[in-house]
Amino acid sequence: MANEDYLEAVWRIMLERDDDSVRSVDVAELLGVSKASVNKAISTLKNHGYVEQNRYGRVALTEPGRRYAARLWRCHRALRAFLTGDLGVDPAVADGEACEMEHALSQDTMDRLLAYLEREGTVVDGDLDG
Repeated sequence: MANEDYLEAVWRIMLERDDDSVRSVDVAELLGVSKASVNKAISTLKNHGYVEQNRYGRVALTEPGRRYAARLWRCHRALRAFLTGDLGVDPAVADGEACEMEHALSQDTMDRLLAYLEREGTVVDGDLDG
């Protein structure tokens, strides 16, 4: 699992709970991984300046982390919308494949895809279901 998945998970939980910080155990539960895996990823994300962790273990995104996580989540939703809406892929399959694709595409390709989807009228929903 890519560190970006952990960053995106923190963002999603923050949005869902309308909270500025999350517990590592909630990230582990969302992603279906061990708390040790989350702690390792959080450590790497801290080293890159994307997250901070208070002494009680709650994780918060820094401003660069917020921007990056919001972009990742937007890309995920756009890819999922394209796969389900334009290609008719089952939503559960589309969600998993969108996650894989968002890590494989370059920034330039993702920007082009987002612009294309906007031109085509594909709606990028803001839901948290996936």
